[in-house]
Amino acid sequence: MPDSLYIHIPFCIRKCIYCDFFSVPYDKSAAQAYIEALCWELILKKDSAQALKTVYIGGGTPSLLPDECLTQLFICLKDNFSFSSDIEITIEANPGTINESKINTLFSLGVNRLSIGIQSFNDNELKVLGRIHSSEDALISIEMIKNAGLNNFSVDLMYGIPGQTMESWKDSLLKASGGSPRHISTYELTVEENTPLSRFIESGEVIIPDEDLILEMYNYAIDYLGGCGYKQYEISNFAMPGFECMHNLNYWDRGEYIGAGAGAHSFINEIRSINTKDIKSYIEILTEGKSVEMEPIRLFPPEALKEFIFLGLRKIKGININTPICIPPLIRGDIRGCNSILDASKELTTEGYLEFDRGYLRLTRKGLVISNTVIVKLFEKLGL
Repeated sequence: MPDSLYIHIPFCIRKCIYCDFFSVPYDKSAAQAYIEALCWELILKKDSAQALKTVYIGGGTPSLLPDECLTQLFICLKDNFSFSSDIEITIEANPGTINESKINTLFSLGVNRLSIGIQSFNDNELKVLGRIHSSEDALISIEMIKNAGLNNFSVDLMYGIPGQTMESWKDSLLKASGGSPRHISTYELTVEENTPLSRFIESGEVIIPDEDLILEMYNYAIDYLGGCGYKQYEISNFAMPGFECMHNLNYWDRGEYIGAGAGAHSFINEIRSINTKDIKSYIEILTEGKSVEMEPIRLFPPEALKEFIFLGLRKIKGININTPICIPPLIRGDIRGCNSILDASKELTTEGYLEFDRGYLRLTRKGLVISNTVIVKLFEKLGL
Protein backbone atom coordinates (compact mmCIF):
# COMPACT_ATOMS: atom_id res chain seq x y z
CA MET A 1 0.00 0.00 0.00
CA PRO A 2 1.21 3.55 -0.70
CA ASP A 3 2.89 5.54 2.06
CA SER A 4 3.17 8.80 0.11
CA LEU A 5 0.42 11.34 -0.51
CA TYR A 6 0.42 14.21 -2.99
CA ILE A 7 -2.18 16.97 -2.60
CA HIS A 8 -2.78 19.44 -5.42
CA ILE A 9 -3.87 23.01 -4.70
CA PRO A 10 -4.48 24.56 -8.14
CA PHE A 11 -4.84 28.23 -7.20
CA CYS A 12 -2.41 30.95 -8.31
CA ILE A 13 -2.54 34.74 -8.25
CA ARG A 14 -1.66 34.58 -11.93
CA LYS A 15 -0.12 32.00 -14.21
CA CYS A 16 3.57 32.39 -15.09
CA ILE A 17 4.29 32.61 -18.81
CA TYR A 18 6.23 29.32 -18.88
CA CYS A 19 3.90 27.21 -16.74
CA ASP A 20 1.84 24.35 -18.15
CA PHE A 21 0.87 22.89 -14.77
CA PHE A 22 -2.82 22.82 -13.97
CA SER A 23 -3.76 26.02 -12.15
CA VAL A 24 -6.62 28.53 -11.92
CA PRO A 25 -6.92 32.12 -10.61
CA TYR A 26 -7.31 32.33 -6.84
CA ASP A 27 -10.77 33.00 -5.43
CA LYS A 28 -11.40 32.66 -1.69
CA SER A 29 -14.91 31.22 -1.93
CA ALA A 30 -13.80 28.76 -4.61
CA ALA A 31 -10.83 27.77 -2.45
CA GLN A 32 -13.10 27.08 0.52
CA ALA A 33 -15.42 24.89 -1.57
CA TYR A 34 -12.40 23.14 -3.05
CA ILE A 35 -10.91 22.28 0.35
CA GLU A 36 -14.27 20.90 1.46
CA ALA A 37 -14.34 18.62 -1.58
CA LEU A 38 -10.67 17.73 -1.15
CA CYS A 39 -11.38 16.53 2.38
CA TRP A 40 -14.16 14.31 1.03
CA GLU A 41 -11.69 12.79 -1.43
CA LEU A 42 -9.16 12.17 1.34
CA ILE A 43 -11.83 10.40 3.39
CA LEU A 44 -12.68 8.21 0.39
CA LYS A 45 -9.01 7.26 -0.02
CA LYS A 46 -8.02 6.87 3.63
CA ASP A 47 -8.09 3.06 3.52
CA SER A 48 -5.81 2.95 0.48
CA ALA A 49 -2.71 4.02 2.41
CA GLN A 50 -0.48 2.70 5.13
CA ALA A 51 1.19 5.00 7.66
CA LEU A 52 2.31 7.98 5.61
CA LYS A 53 6.01 8.71 5.31
CA THR A 54 5.63 11.73 3.05
CA VAL A 55 2.97 14.31 2.29
CA TYR A 56 3.62 16.87 -0.44
CA ILE A 57 1.25 19.78 -0.99
CA GLY A 58 1.93 21.34 -4.37
CA GLY A 59 0.27 23.54 -6.91
CA GLY A 60 -0.47 26.10 -7.99
CA THR A 61 0.46 28.10 -4.93
CA PRO A 62 -0.71 26.30 -1.76
CA SER A 63 0.56 29.15 0.42
CA LEU A 64 -2.28 31.30 -0.98
CA LEU A 65 -4.81 29.32 1.06
CA PRO A 66 -6.21 31.20 4.07
CA ASP A 67 -5.30 29.79 7.48
CA GLU A 68 -8.78 28.37 8.05
CA CYS A 69 -8.52 26.29 4.87
CA LEU A 70 -5.07 25.03 5.78
CA THR A 71 -6.29 24.13 9.26
CA GLN A 72 -9.31 22.29 7.86
CA LEU A 73 -7.06 20.33 5.50
CA PHE A 74 -4.63 19.26 8.21
CA ILE A 75 -7.40 18.30 10.63
CA CYS A 76 -8.80 16.06 7.90
CA LEU A 77 -5.38 14.53 7.26
CA LYS A 78 -4.71 13.79 10.91
CA ASP A 79 -8.22 12.41 11.49
CA ASN A 80 -8.08 9.99 8.58
CA PHE A 81 -4.46 8.97 8.05
CA SER A 82 -1.77 7.67 10.34
CA PHE A 83 1.64 9.32 10.16
CA SER A 84 5.02 7.64 10.57
CA SER A 85 7.16 9.10 13.35
CA ASP A 86 9.61 10.64 10.87
CA ILE A 87 7.07 11.87 8.32
CA GLU A 88 8.17 14.54 5.84
CA ILE A 89 5.44 17.12 5.20
CA THR A 90 6.29 19.58 2.43
CA ILE A 91 4.29 22.52 1.16
CA GLU A 92 5.15 24.73 -1.79
CA ALA A 93 5.17 28.49 -1.27
CA ASN A 94 6.10 31.56 -3.26
CA PRO A 95 7.69 34.77 -1.98
CA GLY A 96 5.01 37.40 -1.68
CA THR A 97 2.42 34.88 -0.48
CA ILE A 98 3.93 34.13 2.93
CA ASN A 99 4.57 36.18 6.05
CA GLU A 100 5.64 35.37 9.60
CA SER A 101 2.08 34.53 10.62
CA LYS A 102 1.59 32.16 7.68
CA ILE A 103 4.90 30.41 8.32
CA ASN A 104 4.06 29.97 12.01
CA THR A 105 0.64 28.56 11.08
CA LEU A 106 2.22 26.03 8.73
CA PHE A 107 4.80 25.11 11.35
CA SER A 108 2.12 24.61 14.01
CA LEU A 109 0.03 22.41 11.68
CA GLY A 110 2.92 20.01 11.21
CA VAL A 111 4.65 21.21 8.06
CA ASN A 112 8.36 20.46 8.49
CA ARG A 113 9.63 21.30 5.00
CA LEU A 114 9.00 24.30 2.74
CA SER A 115 9.77 24.49 -0.97
CA ILE A 116 10.14 28.12 -2.05
CA GLY A 117 9.69 28.94 -5.74
CA ILE A 118 12.17 31.78 -6.08
CA GLN A 119 13.48 30.92 -9.60
CA SER A 120 15.82 33.93 -9.76
CA PHE A 121 17.27 36.71 -7.63
CA ASN A 122 17.35 39.03 -10.65
CA ASP A 123 14.38 41.39 -10.95
CA ASN A 124 14.53 41.60 -14.74
CA GLU A 125 14.46 37.81 -15.03
CA LEU A 126 11.57 37.57 -12.58
CA LYS A 127 9.65 40.13 -14.63
CA VAL A 128 10.26 38.18 -17.85
CA LEU A 129 8.94 35.02 -16.18
CA GLY A 130 5.85 36.82 -14.93
CA ARG A 131 6.63 36.14 -11.28
CA ILE A 132 4.76 38.27 -8.73
CA HIS A 133 7.70 38.74 -6.35
CA SER A 134 10.94 40.71 -6.39
CA SER A 135 14.43 39.59 -5.44
CA GLU A 136 14.02 41.52 -2.18
CA ASP A 137 10.80 39.62 -1.45
CA ALA A 138 12.73 36.38 -1.94
CA LEU A 139 15.47 37.36 0.49
CA ILE A 140 12.91 38.50 3.07
CA SER A 141 11.01 35.22 2.74
CA ILE A 142 14.15 33.22 3.43
CA GLU A 143 14.89 35.26 6.55
CA MET A 144 11.32 34.86 7.81
CA ILE A 145 11.49 31.09 7.36
CA LYS A 146 14.78 30.88 9.24
CA ASN A 147 13.54 33.17 12.02
CA ALA A 148 10.54 30.88 12.49
CA GLY A 149 12.95 28.02 13.16
CA LEU A 150 12.00 26.05 10.06
CA ASN A 151 15.46 25.22 8.77
CA ASN A 152 14.46 22.42 6.41
CA PHE A 153 13.53 24.43 3.35
CA SER A 154 14.32 24.20 -0.33
CA VAL A 155 14.93 26.94 -2.89
CA ASP A 156 13.93 26.47 -6.54
CA LEU A 157 16.10 28.22 -9.14
CA MET A 158 15.80 28.31 -12.90
CA TYR A 159 18.40 28.71 -15.65
CA GLY A 160 17.95 29.31 -19.35
CA ILE A 161 15.69 32.30 -18.68
CA PRO A 162 15.37 34.85 -21.53
CA GLY A 163 18.01 37.53 -21.00
CA GLN A 164 19.83 35.55 -18.31
CA THR A 165 23.61 35.80 -18.29
CA MET A 166 26.29 33.68 -16.67
CA GLU A 167 26.92 36.50 -14.21
CA SER A 168 23.27 36.75 -13.14
CA TRP A 169 23.10 32.95 -12.76
CA LYS A 170 26.17 32.95 -10.55
CA ASP A 171 24.61 35.72 -8.47
CA SER A 172 21.37 33.76 -8.01
CA LEU A 173 23.31 30.69 -6.88
CA LEU A 174 25.38 32.83 -4.51
CA LYS A 175 22.30 34.39 -2.91
CA ALA A 176 20.44 31.09 -2.72
CA SER A 177 23.30 29.28 -1.01
CA GLY A 178 23.89 32.32 1.20
CA GLY A 179 20.44 31.77 2.69
CA SER A 180 21.59 28.33 3.91
CA PRO A 181 18.66 26.26 2.64
CA ARG A 182 19.06 22.55 3.22
CA HIS A 183 18.06 21.85 -0.38
CA ILE A 184 18.39 23.63 -3.74
CA SER A 185 16.73 22.64 -7.01
CA THR A 186 18.03 23.99 -10.32
CA TYR A 187 15.71 23.52 -13.28
CA GLU A 188 16.36 24.36 -16.90
CA LEU A 189 13.53 26.49 -18.25
CA THR A 190 11.46 24.23 -20.46
CA VAL A 191 9.53 25.83 -23.29
CA GLU A 192 6.18 24.06 -23.30
CA GLU A 193 3.80 24.24 -26.24
CA ASN A 194 0.81 26.58 -26.07
CA THR A 195 2.26 28.72 -23.29
CA PRO A 196 2.76 32.49 -23.60
CA LEU A 197 6.52 31.89 -23.43
CA SER A 198 6.46 29.64 -26.51
CA ARG A 199 4.54 32.30 -28.42
CA PHE A 200 6.93 35.06 -27.32
CA ILE A 201 9.90 33.01 -28.50
CA GLU A 202 8.26 32.19 -31.84
CA SER A 203 7.51 35.88 -32.42
CA GLY A 204 11.02 36.91 -31.44
CA GLU A 205 9.86 39.01 -28.50
CA VAL A 206 12.21 37.14 -26.17
CA ILE A 207 15.38 35.14 -26.80
CA ILE A 208 16.50 32.29 -24.59
CA PRO A 209 20.22 31.60 -23.97
CA ASP A 210 21.89 29.28 -26.48
CA GLU A 211 22.58 25.63 -25.68
CA ASP A 212 26.27 26.19 -24.93
CA LEU A 213 25.47 28.83 -22.31
CA ILE A 214 22.73 26.67 -20.78
CA LEU A 215 25.19 23.78 -20.52
CA GLU A 216 27.77 26.09 -18.93
CA MET A 217 25.17 27.24 -16.39
CA TYR A 218 24.32 23.67 -15.43
CA ASN A 219 27.95 22.63 -15.09
CA TYR A 220 28.68 25.67 -12.97
CA ALA A 221 25.76 24.87 -10.66
CA ILE A 222 27.06 21.34 -10.11
CA ASP A 223 30.55 22.55 -9.25
CA TYR A 224 29.51 25.58 -7.22
CA LEU A 225 26.87 23.86 -5.11
CA GLY A 226 29.17 20.89 -4.57
CA GLY A 227 31.77 23.30 -3.24
CA CYS A 228 29.17 24.70 -0.84
CA GLY A 229 28.53 21.26 0.66
CA TYR A 230 25.43 20.33 -1.31
CA LYS A 231 25.40 16.79 -2.66
CA GLN A 232 23.78 16.29 -6.03
CA TYR A 233 21.43 13.32 -5.70
CA GLU A 234 19.31 13.83 -8.81
CA ILE A 235 19.74 15.59 -12.14
CA SER A 236 18.23 18.85 -10.86
CA ASN A 237 18.44 18.47 -7.09
CA PHE A 238 21.10 19.17 -4.48
CA ALA A 239 20.88 18.68 -0.73
CA MET A 240 22.88 18.83 2.43
CA PRO A 241 23.46 15.27 3.70
CA GLY A 242 20.23 13.87 5.12
CA PHE A 243 17.98 16.53 3.59
CA GLU A 244 17.06 14.92 0.28
CA CYS A 245 13.37 15.22 -0.62
CA MET A 246 12.00 11.84 0.41
CA HIS A 247 8.72 12.40 -1.42
CA ASN A 248 10.43 12.95 -4.76
CA LEU A 249 12.81 10.05 -4.17
CA ASN A 250 9.75 7.85 -3.90
CA TYR A 251 8.66 9.08 -7.35
CA TRP A 252 12.05 8.34 -8.89
CA ASP A 253 12.09 4.90 -7.26
CA ARG A 254 8.66 4.23 -8.81
CA GLY A 255 7.15 3.93 -5.37
CA GLU A 256 3.40 3.96 -5.01
CA TYR A 257 1.60 7.15 -4.05
CA ILE A 258 -1.89 8.53 -3.69
CA GLY A 259 -2.85 11.76 -5.43
CA ALA A 260 -5.65 13.98 -4.15
CA GLY A 261 -7.00 17.18 -5.65
CA ALA A 262 -8.07 18.28 -9.12
CA GLY A 263 -5.61 17.01 -11.72
CA ALA A 264 -3.62 14.94 -9.20
CA HIS A 265 -2.02 11.66 -10.28
CA SER A 266 -1.92 8.36 -8.37
CA PHE A 267 0.26 5.29 -8.91
CA ILE A 268 -0.85 2.03 -7.29
CA ASN A 269 -0.30 -1.58 -8.39
CA GLU A 270 1.27 -0.53 -11.71
CA ILE A 271 -1.82 1.54 -12.51
CA ARG A 272 -1.60 5.28 -13.10
CA SER A 273 -4.72 7.40 -12.75
CA ILE A 274 -5.49 11.09 -12.88
CA ASN A 275 -8.28 13.08 -11.27
CA THR A 276 -10.54 15.33 -13.31
CA LYS A 277 -9.04 18.79 -13.80
CA ASP A 278 -12.36 20.61 -13.95
CA ILE A 279 -12.77 22.15 -10.50
CA LYS A 280 -16.54 22.51 -10.78
CA SER A 281 -16.89 18.85 -11.74
CA TYR A 282 -14.38 17.86 -9.07
CA ILE A 283 -16.46 19.53 -6.36
CA GLU A 284 -19.81 18.27 -7.67
CA ILE A 285 -18.68 14.64 -8.05
CA LEU A 286 -17.19 14.49 -4.56
CA THR A 287 -20.27 16.12 -3.06
CA GLU A 288 -22.11 13.06 -4.38
CA GLY A 289 -19.56 10.79 -2.71
CA LYS A 290 -18.18 9.47 -6.01
CA SER A 291 -14.63 9.00 -7.26
CA VAL A 292 -13.05 11.76 -9.35
CA GLU A 293 -10.46 9.46 -10.90
CA MET A 294 -10.62 9.28 -14.68
CA GLU A 295 -9.95 6.11 -16.67
CA PRO A 296 -6.89 4.40 -15.18
CA ILE A 297 -3.91 3.36 -17.29
CA ARG A 298 -2.32 -0.01 -16.56
CA LEU A 299 1.38 -0.15 -17.35
CA PHE A 300 2.60 -3.20 -19.26
CA PRO A 301 6.22 -4.45 -19.24
CA PRO A 302 7.61 -2.15 -21.98
CA GLU A 303 6.14 0.97 -20.34
CA ALA A 304 7.20 -0.17 -16.87
CA LEU A 305 10.75 -0.82 -18.05
CA LYS A 306 10.89 2.55 -19.78
CA GLU A 307 9.76 4.32 -16.62
CA PHE A 308 12.18 2.31 -14.50
CA ILE A 309 15.11 3.45 -16.65
CA PHE A 310 14.02 7.05 -17.20
CA LEU A 311 13.22 7.76 -13.54
CA GLY A 312 16.08 5.68 -12.15
CA LEU A 313 18.75 7.35 -14.24
CA ARG A 314 17.62 10.74 -12.96
CA LYS A 315 19.13 9.70 -9.63
CA ILE A 316 22.87 10.21 -9.34
CA LYS A 317 23.29 6.74 -7.85
CA GLY A 318 21.49 5.31 -10.88
CA ILE A 319 19.46 2.12 -11.11
CA ASN A 320 20.20 -1.07 -9.21
CA ILE A 321 19.66 -3.83 -11.72
CA ASN A 322 21.04 -6.60 -9.51
CA THR A 323 18.43 -6.34 -6.76
CA PRO A 324 15.13 -7.89 -7.86
CA ILE A 325 13.01 -5.63 -5.65
CA CYS A 326 14.32 -2.63 -7.58
CA ILE A 327 12.98 -3.99 -10.86
CA PRO A 328 9.35 -3.17 -11.75
CA PRO A 329 7.12 -6.07 -10.63
CA LEU A 330 5.92 -6.69 -14.18
CA ILE A 331 9.44 -7.56 -15.37
CA ARG A 332 10.95 -8.72 -12.08
CA GLY A 333 10.88 -12.39 -13.02
CA ASP A 334 12.39 -11.73 -16.42
CA ILE A 335 16.18 -11.62 -16.11
CA ARG A 336 16.28 -10.73 -19.80
CA GLY A 337 15.04 -7.30 -18.76
CA CYS A 338 18.16 -6.78 -16.65
CA ASN A 339 20.56 -8.25 -19.19
CA SER A 340 19.02 -6.26 -22.02
CA ILE A 341 19.68 -3.02 -20.14
CA LEU A 342 23.34 -3.96 -19.73
CA ASP A 343 23.67 -5.05 -23.36
CA ALA A 344 22.00 -1.89 -24.64
CA SER A 345 24.20 0.32 -22.47
CA LYS A 346 27.56 -1.11 -23.67
CA GLU A 347 28.12 1.43 -26.44
CA LEU A 348 27.06 4.36 -24.25
CA THR A 349 29.35 3.04 -21.50
CA THR A 350 32.28 2.78 -23.91
CA GLU A 351 31.62 6.34 -25.05
CA GLY A 352 31.74 7.52 -21.43
CA TYR A 353 28.09 8.50 -20.96
CA LEU A 354 27.14 5.64 -18.64
CA GLU A 355 29.03 3.56 -16.10
CA PHE A 356 28.28 0.33 -14.25
CA ASP A 357 29.58 -0.04 -10.72
CA ARG A 358 28.64 -2.47 -7.94
CA GLY A 359 25.29 -3.33 -9.45
CA TYR A 360 24.30 0.24 -10.36
CA LEU A 361 24.04 1.67 -13.84
CA ARG A 362 24.30 5.45 -13.76
CA LEU A 363 25.05 8.49 -15.83
CA THR A 364 28.60 9.81 -15.75
CA ARG A 365 29.23 13.54 -15.45
CA LYS A 366 29.61 13.56 -19.24
CA GLY A 367 26.26 11.84 -19.60
CA LEU A 368 24.55 13.84 -16.90
CA VAL A 369 24.73 17.12 -18.78
CA ILE A 370 23.00 15.60 -21.82
CA SER A 371 20.88 13.12 -19.89
CA ASN A 372 17.81 13.30 -22.12
CA THR A 373 19.86 12.48 -25.21
CA VAL A 374 21.59 9.56 -23.48
CA ILE A 375 18.32 8.10 -22.18
CA VAL A 376 16.66 8.40 -25.61
CA LYS A 377 19.61 6.54 -27.17
CA LEU A 378 19.32 3.83 -24.53
CA PHE A 379 15.61 3.47 -25.30
CA GLU A 380 16.44 3.12 -29.00
CA LYS A 381 18.94 0.36 -28.23
CA LEU A 382 16.26 -1.42 -26.21
CA GLY A 383 13.63 -0.94 -28.88
CA LEU A 384 11.40 1.04 -26.52
